Amino acid sequence: MMERLRTGVGTDAHTFEAEGRLGMALAGLAFPDAPALDGHSDGDVAAHALADAILSAARLGDLGSNFGAAEPEWAGAAGTALLGESARRVRAAGFEILNAAVQIVGNRPKIAARRSEAEDVLSAAVGAPISVSGTTSDGLGFTGRGEGLAAIATALLLAPAG
Repeated sequence: MMERLRTGVGTDAHTFEAEGRLGMALAGLAFPDAPALDGHSDGDVAAHALADAILSAARLGDLGSNFGAAEPEWAGAAGTALLGESARRVRAAGFEILNAAVQIVGNRPKIAARRSEAEDVLSAAVGAPISVSGTTSDGLGFTGRGEGLAAIATALLLAPAG
């Protein structure tokens, strides 16, 4: 079984929109009082990093090669829709998604109060257990300066037998 285990790592980062529009999508949740993130879809760095991790573990490319700007039907899409479609593609390739974890890097919004809700929403999108955590970068880089958010995710998959 060990030789069938596959791991994937995914990252995503988005700056806050220059216009200062409110209404952030993060970890499948709406944060109406937080600044919106700039991106081709909704900018949900947590959902995007998770999608990247499960796609890469299955060797199906990455988020950009599956849902990039050349794919206009995904413009403005919810991160959970991208995540759910990524999980569907991974399962269609014969993989089982065992679990995944994502860590959000940034100063705001604070995720701790809504961690359980985020885990439920993301787990439902993937169809497997998802763990969510948050951290800051202690004032370093664009996340530390409060210019945007980043996320780092890992995923554990079971490859098809044979």
